[in-house]
Amino acid sequence: MKWYNYIACLFAGIFLANFAPHFIEGITGQSFPTPFANPPGKGLSSPTVNVLWGLLNLVISYLLFRASRISNKNIWSVIIFFIGILLMSLMCSVVFAGVHN
Repeated sequence: MKWYNYIACLFAGIFLANFAPHFIEGITGQSFPTPFANPPGKGLSSPTVNVLWGLLNLVISYLLFRASRISNKNIWSVIIFFIGILLMSLMCSVVFAGVHN
């Protein structure tokens, strides 16, 4: 695999992890921060905006997943994919902890 496939693996994981909170908050009818809120990332967006933002993140993750050629035969691609999920999950836990407090 080329180096850029590994970058795509990382970002596929990042976008997949970012899909979850927005989609879940949106489908449960909760407002949640998005880049479209005022102020961006701190204000609350409607549930509909969150569902759409979550689905866009899912589509981007899927496209990057396909472009990255993640495979069970290449364990490093899988590890880097999960590192992307871990990094975004940790970042979200810190950033969004202040939103609900």
